[in-house]
Amino acid sequence: MEDLSHYRKSYEKSELLESNIPEDPINLFNRWFHEVEDFGGNEEVNAMTVATIGLDGFPRSRVVLLKKFTEEGFIFYTNYNSEKGKAIAQNPKICLSFFWHTMERQVIIKGIASKTSEITSNNYFESRPDGSKLGAIVSNQSEVVPSRAFLEENLKQLEIDYEGIVIPRPEHWGGFLVTPVEVEFWQGRPNRLHDRIRYTSQEDFDWKIERLSP
Repeated sequence: MEDLSHYRKSYEKSELLESNIPEDPINLFNRWFHEVEDFGGNEEVNAMTVATIGLDGFPRSRVVLLKKFTEEGFIFYTNYNSEKGKAIAQNPKICLSFFWHTMERQVIIKGIASKTSEITSNNYFESRPDGSKLGAIVSNQSEVVPSRAFLEENLKQLEIDYEGIVIPRPEHWGGFLVTPVEVEFWQGRPNRLHDRIRYTSQEDFDWKIERLSP
């Protein structure tokens, strides 16, 4: 047993005030994303936790890389037959979260996931290195395999099969667009009086902005 109650940190790097935020959360996310990127220290600033409700009724989260964000929402790619893919097919209400420790910031996004178009998935797949393309084909993500050697041998065979030819995107692999319904921005502040600003989507497509107690 180890007692961690003595772990302490004072958050003092920035502030989040209503007087300095845009009306649209995507614009604020864009600002924060690039500020964190410019600040440095976060090797994969696009790393996010994706939380779903599994087929067994339990919540499950895992780290996935964000690959694009627009005024429509946030896009990541995965195997549609994976555990997360099946979970999203059953319940598209998911949560994305980013923790950027270097600037003491967190963003939590509640949204509805839907498959991206085949064109979008194809375009991204074509931009990937060949090794990543073959990895998407060889891996039956989330399925039990006998050994790592089994995967590596299958990969070697695929490298032979596809040598010198275009590697097609498998139908079971593609993107998800997460359309946000609520976005919360958290900025660490001294004395645990953190700034929390929540954007909630309205029926008229505007955003309701509220401050939450830390």
